[in-house]
Amino acid sequence: MKGFGPWLAVLAVVLLLSALRLRALATAVSLAWLAWCVWTWIRPRRRSGPH
Repeated sequence: MKGFGPWLAVLAVVLLLSALRLRALATAVSLAWLAWCVWTWIRPRRRSGPH
């Protein structure tokens, strides 16, 4: 369940910003989170050489 902590935190922030009618900022936060997730998913694969 520890792996869901950051996901739930980002989801809570996005929902809070959306509720405060700051949808542009909520969109920016969610896109930044998505970019970070993709970056951390791709980066280790490039570093690992053939075993």
